[in-house]
Amino acid sequence: MGFIFNGISSQSMNVKALLTSWQASPPLRNSFVSIPGKPGVADFGSDSAERVITLRCNIAPRHNLASLVEVLDGLAEWLDPDKGLKQLVLDDVPDRYFTARLQDAVNCERLIRSAGAFDLNFVCPDPHAYALTDEGFTLTQTGANTVTRAKGNTDSLPVYLLKGIISSGSSTYVSLKTNDEEIRVVGALASGETLVIDSGLVTAKVVDTTGETLRNGLPLLQELNFPILRKGANTLTITAVDATFMELQIQAKSRWR
Repeated sequence: MGFIFNGISSQSMNVKALLTSWQASPPLRNSFVSIPGKPGVADFGSDSAERVITLRCNIAPRHNLASLVEVLDGLAEWLDPDKGLKQLVLDDVPDRYFTARLQDAVNCERLIRSAGAFDLNFVCPDPHAYALTDEGFTLTQTGANTVTRAKGNTDSLPVYLLKGIISSGSSTYVSLKTNDEEIRVVGALASGETLVIDSGLVTAKVVDTTGETLRNGLPLLQELNFPILRKGANTLTITAVDATFMELQIQAKSRWR
């Protein structure tokens, strides 16, 4: 078994890797407050901390120590944390990826005949795993639509790409209501332009047909109610008032916790 980091497989780097444990859910950050005179604590909920993935690795016996060091030099260049976060795919769970980098030093233990063994600790600031092949949907009709997510096991933060013609003003708009949350786009949006609403980045922009950013899209939103897609069926209601709705593309960003 092995892994792929930044598009390069451990096998091609002469490294064998084994995933020895699996976190069913990421570590939690609990918000507790002690109240004088009251037993226990007040619970203000929790959220997820970063995830750490440990891989136990080895390098097959080489001709000599210099050959072992050469493999390790290549490993150090490949996994250099100064290059930032990269996509990590584990052979044991090939349908998803993490965004990760090395967290700790790599200390290789020299074994008999110039073989090596070491652990790789990858830290994932975003603890979620994302579908390697994302779910996508295209809606072309106003009214109630059903969007069904089949992948993942938790809510996702999708990207919406809206095409239409909306003049500037609060009386003309396109409403996108996802379950109980509504985004009202009040323009202006012209033909050939696409409004990209990214829930994960909590931002919006207007792009042209080539994907080039034209301007900030946040002023087009009456309120910053970014959509969330649940696992399973979601109701998405599209309403156009004195505006032209053309198409809504959805990148689900399906994920696992």
